[in-house]
Amino acid sequence: MVKLRVLDLLKEKKRTKYWLYMQLGMSYQNFSKMVNNQTRSIRYDNIEVLCNIFECDPNDLFEFVEEVDKEPDQANI
Repeated sequence: MVKLRVLDLLKEKKRTKYWLYMQLGMSYQNFSKMVNNQTRSIRYDNIEVLCNIFECDPNDLFEFVEEVDKEPDQANI
């Protein structure tokens, strides 16, 4: 699973979620879903704005986290 590292980057920059919310100018509902990794997509322009805010590359915004199987494999039962 790909995870957005916004909360980690905020800690590194010593900034708050509220500060980022004000910088992005998006609805709070969409902002909250995005920073808490509860969305399935993110617009390219949001990626660009985040990169500018955090002074980073898109590679710094994302990390790949291996998902643990939530259900047992039916073939092994």
